[in-house]
Amino acid sequence: MTINRTVFITGGIRRIGLITSKYLHKNGYNIVTTYDKSAKEAKILHKNLNSIRSNSCEIIKVSLNSKTDYNLLYKKIVKIFGRVDVLINNASKFYPTKINMVNNKSWEDIIDTNLRAPLFLSKYFYPELKKRKGSIVNIIDIHINPPLKDHIIYNLSKAGLLALTKTLAKDLAPSVRVNGVSPGAIMWPESDMNNQKKKKEILSRIALKRIGNPEDIAKAVLFLIKDADYVTGQNINVDGGRKLNM
Repeated sequence: MTINRTVFITGGIRRIGLITSKYLHKNGYNIVTTYDKSAKEAKILHKNLNSIRSNSCEIIKVSLNSKTDYNLLYKKIVKIFGRVDVLINNASKFYPTKINMVNNKSWEDIIDTNLRAPLFLSKYFYPELKKRKGSIVNIIDIHINPPLKDHIIYNLSKAGLLALTKTLAKDLAPSVRVNGVSPGAIMWPESDMNNQKKKKEILSRIALKRIGNPEDIAKAVLFLIKDADYVTGQNINVDGGRKLNM
């Protein structure tokens, strides 16, 4: 009997996370993912993936914050398919925080999801990933260097996630590989959907002169977890050459 490898991806029901969940499932992985408020999207994905391959997807409602019992969450997730081979820290909060907007609420909201959750999930999943010779992939962002204007806390959270990626790659080696993928202009932020001037300005700075596809991120993730046995501590920019003109 073939035992499918299992991926746990946070926030895998919307945008890039959704496409990554579907792409990895198409490539034979069982999927466990989370949602917070998007119950309708979660139900649709659960039905869709399990109709393609029965008993291959489970979705859990959880808020990733300082009150989360990450040890309990880990035990619950491993129990679903009896194993976890890959942890993908994808869930992310993104909104502006100018200096006068910085407060404890916005700090905790963004840091808890973008940095605290990846750290504690990595901590508790490490023994399981070590047993499976698995890997961790963190979804970062090209806009940490140089930082994105007016997004102070977000920039700090993603810069921290890059540092965490490299730190864990050292600390968890040789048993578990840890890498990052940094999307460029893949999907327009929902707040910029109708801002044609801003879209044109961004496209002018991309070497390939187009935005990417969410599947470009999913393909990079699949490469790192399946075909990159000698790669750890790396951060792959999937940005169409945007970093060349930043």
